[in-house]
Amino acid sequence: MTENSNWLIIDDDAVFCRILQKSLEKLGFVVFSANDSQTAMSLASEHLPSYIILDLNIAEENGIHLIEPLLTINPTAKILMLTGYASIATAVSAVKLGAFQYLPKPCGVDEILKALEVVQNTDNTPSLDERLSLDHYEWEYIHQVLEDCGGNISEAARILKMHRRTLQRKLQKRRKINMV
Repeated sequence: MTENSNWLIIDDDAVFCRILQKSLEKLGFVVFSANDSQTAMSLASEHLPSYIILDLNIAEENGIHLIEPLLTINPTAKILMLTGYASIATAVSAVKLGAFQYLPKPCGVDEILKALEVVQNTDNTPSLDERLSLDHYEWEYIHQVLEDCGGNISEAARILKMHRRTLQRKLQKRRKINMV
């Protein structure tokens, strides 16, 4: 991988874009960022990025719908799908449409580089220290179901087969991102 490869970050979180962009630029990469799909497509056409970091939710849009148009512009681009609401269904959909890899947020630059195979790995299996806790996956799943239910806690509780009050208590807890 060449260090002067173009990167494109597509995320509606401007702070996340800026921090990630600066981190990648410190490593010698040329990085562009977009906070909406129109700007993203324009930048992709102009700069033909080799690596694209794409958020699943971009404002009111679904980032999955950008995968095919981005690959039409540059078929060799490696697209990394990021989301704060990781689910197996969205991961499978993203990969089927052409995403190279899929990561749950929060994730760091090292994880992104590893996922896109920019940094060579001798062992692709995560060590025990790199695996996320069961509480983290539970939190992600609960929030994905809640999002699918349009924020309706009673409906989400029914789908999750738990009491509404139990779900409300779990929703009050912060996401656990500590490693095992």
